[in-house]
Amino acid sequence: MPNAVKHRTIRVLPPELQNQIAAGEVVERPASVLKELVENSLDAGAARIDVAIEGGGRTLLSVADDGWGMTPEELPLAVTRHATSKIASMAELASIASFGFRGEALPSIASVSTFTLTSRHEAFDEGAIIKVESGRIVERGPAALAKGTRIEVRDLFAAVPARLKFLKSEPTETKRATDVFCRTALARLDVAMKLSVGGKTSLRFPAGQTLLARLSGIWPPAVTDDLFEVDYALGPIRVHGILGKPLKAQAKADRMLFYVNGRAVLDRVLLAAVREAYKGRLLSREYPQAVLFLEIPPEDLDVNVHPAKTEVRFRDEQAVFVNLRRAVGQALDKNLVLRTVPAPEPWVRQDAEGPKFASRLDFLGELARADAPSPKETTPMAGSGREDSLRPWSDAPAPPARPGGPGSSGGPSSGPAEASGPHVAEGAPPVRQAPLRHPDPPAVVRHERGEEAAGPAPEILRARTVEELEPALPPGVRYLGQFADTYLIVDLGRELVLVDQHAAHERILFAAMEASGHRGHSRPVGIPVEVPLHASEAARLRELFPELRAMGFVLETPRPGLVAMTGAPPALSVGQAREYLSAALAGQSKTLRDLWILMSCKTAVKAGTPLADDEAVALLAQWAKAPDRDYCPHGRPVTVRFGPREMEKMFKRRK
Repeated sequence: MPNAVKHRTIRVLPPELQNQIAAGEVVERPASVLKELVENSLDAGAARIDVAIEGGGRTLLSVADDGWGMTPEELPLAVTRHATSKIASMAELASIASFGFRGEALPSIASVSTFTLTSRHEAFDEGAIIKVESGRIVERGPAALAKGTRIEVRDLFAAVPARLKFLKSEPTETKRATDVFCRTALARLDVAMKLSVGGKTSLRFPAGQTLLARLSGIWPPAVTDDLFEVDYALGPIRVHGILGKPLKAQAKADRMLFYVNGRAVLDRVLLAAVREAYKGRLLSREYPQAVLFLEIPPEDLDVNVHPAKTEVRFRDEQAVFVNLRRAVGQALDKNLVLRTVPAPEPWVRQDAEGPKFASRLDFLGELARADAPSPKETTPMAGSGREDSLRPWSDAPAPPARPGGPGSSGGPSSGPAEASGPHVAEGAPPVRQAPLRHPDPPAVVRHERGEEAAGPAPEILRARTVEELEPALPPGVRYLGQFADTYLIVDLGRELVLVDQHAAHERILFAAMEASGHRGHSRPVGIPVEVPLHASEAARLRELFPELRAMGFVLETPRPGLVAMTGAPPALSVGQAREYLSAALAGQSKTLRDLWILMSCKTAVKAGTPLADDEAVALLAQWAKAPDRDYCPHGRPVTVRFGPREMEKMFKRRK
């Protein structure tokens, strides 16, 4: 049983205790302090704000601005609870336009730190200072200050060890404070802002930047290069900002930022509206980049919901949801186009389309390859992928098929009966007999709406003669052919199954990486591949370095802002390894498992890739042995099944 509470009479708590209790709601960590102080500076009309942090913000956190400043008489009131200049009546509470209004931030911060406030009002010739230690004023007097206000917070939570132990490591607290600084900077492009960490300038934003220019200092170029704008208005509601293309989606939602009337908020309604607009363009566990500003009448919004002012309540959530979803959807429809380059005229066959390329660089690379003399070189496959993954077709004849198709004879089983079987039925439609190939694994090429483009088959499906294939599944399971160069058709006797070849191969590769992903096997790269690093990418590299090494990447940092890859995972070509490394550093993965998912997606056989009989049989045989084979690592289904009952309903034989 819990200890009985001692009976006491009701009394008013001492001011110091009141402030510490309030601090528990407002001041969670150094990032919370930074948010409150910077927002106060913005409310004070500052055109320039300088922030400095040391020791993750626990040792020192200071904010200096050139705003209106405070008079000497206002300084004691500034550290008194429920004293504020932001509102003065109930009417103003119903239409708040400032960041702060509770009058709790400064006294709460001062109650758990050594707090020094120096300010000079524009009507006074000199400034004033007040110093507070754990909620008690210990010093007051005049001070020299050119303009505005400067606040220093030292030894945060030093007198409250119970709160101190809940803080994370210095790098983690520094990152959280930096994120808050950046998020606030995006809301006020007209204000110059600078962040110093450990005495060195970390971020500097000039006044008057565009949103994209300011984002370029926060997010890596791999993300910002493909952002596009959204601007939508209907009645009193306006939505504007930037969006990321589905191709650059990532594994977490930390680059989905929302602002309501300039206030940074966390809101499930806004998040749901954006994800609904992207529906069908992303996988279930992917999140786009989005920085969206919602402007609505203040009277339709309640910001007095959370002490830290990170949540809001809408009077009409449905209207907000519908308008935001429509704004994002229209912007996506307008800006998403397929970025492919048609093949030159001589490459276009009379009976088929010419090859497609992801970029002009890939197209020029293939032209150079085509000009190189080679006795076996022929027309490249239509729909090929990146430059380093394109290989000419072999002119060797396809191997003869056994009677009944590859693998038609029975044999020992190595997979469950319900899995898709790699057999070709007698009299089944013939699979396209492409000459056998030995390509490197392809770099991923996807359309902007998320579909994988055609690419050569991966190394794991390298061509083998039919005679070399052992029967892998039980008798009665037959491979019938390939539909749309994407789906493998399998007859299970009582079910007709379509297998998505890309999703199935993703599952195979992911299972292999899970089994051996920590071994760190690597192959040397002849010439080190140098990759320039954005500041955010350099920080990401420090976080992911152990995981990347475990996967086989050997990386060196010859100088700041540059990483050199001297070794790569054996399963990746040099070009793929570089592309994969860039994607990982851009934030498209957050854990080792996410890295494996990303790698498996990039190396898996693509939709739209013609497979020879033996390649399809090999894929099905390996997929049948993979764990969790019914879903790809992203959670997308690998198979669609049709039983007799479903068939009868489709043909209206029964209701």
